[in-house]
Amino acid sequence: MAVLRDTSHRRQEISRLVRERGSVQVVTLAERYGVSMQTIRKDLHYLAQKGIAERSYGGAIAADAVNVASEPPLEAKQASHIDEKARIGALAATMVEPGDSVVLDSGTTTLQIAYHLPDDDSITVLTNDLDILCVLSRKERLRVVMLGGALRRRNHAFYGAQTESALDNLHVDKLFLGVDGFDLERGITTHYEPEAMLNRKMVKAARQVIAVTDGSKFGKVCLHQIMRVDEIDDLVTDGARAGDLRPAAERHGFRLHIA
Repeated sequence: MAVLRDTSHRRQEISRLVRERGSVQVVTLAERYGVSMQTIRKDLHYLAQKGIAERSYGGAIAADAVNVASEPPLEAKQASHIDEKARIGALAATMVEPGDSVVLDSGTTTLQIAYHLPDDDSITVLTNDLDILCVLSRKERLRVVMLGGALRRRNHAFYGAQTESALDNLHVDKLFLGVDGFDLERGITTHYEPEAMLNRKMVKAARQVIAVTDGSKFGKVCLHQIMRVDEIDDLVTDGARAGDLRPAAERHGFRLHIA
């Protein structure tokens, strides 16, 4: 791509990118436009003043992606980014080894992991998701534990004190954590407070925390934080944002897996 040094033109381009992608990174933009990182920081400050973006660690987030208040219906989630979620689920399932105990968090991406898990009687899977339970129940040998509680029909998952208490005194090998928002500065977030509370309990119970999400969740920030990005061990995602994420993975200390 030709180097763009004209300030007005460059800022228009960056504005378009931040709206399309949800977030942008200083290093990537500086390389793209052949200017210094300080110049890009001035551009992002200008966009923040215009209400187009909000500054974040190492870059900026689309203004309308911050504090995303409304949770999409389950049907909309199921219909979005289908191919990417299938690839992510297939790759994440290969990380489960014989003898593992794992937690599958609720969500349409973790549902894809359930489809791809091997039917091995040495593997134990815990979940609070009704749809995941239905998929796992069709496997004849896999050991399945349902985390009960109060059913939230909006996403076919169980939450509450009973669900959380089921995790007391449990220690699992791996947690596969679905997310509503993934931002390098504001962390991993979700729309629903009881889900954030349950996810924190899952994190404490797991030896290895593996976040699974497609690129549409990057740069989005929801109301309730689950954990910081530097607290995850692995991230499994699709290739759309791989270039931006590799430096972040090194900086925050997590392993990046691209489906």
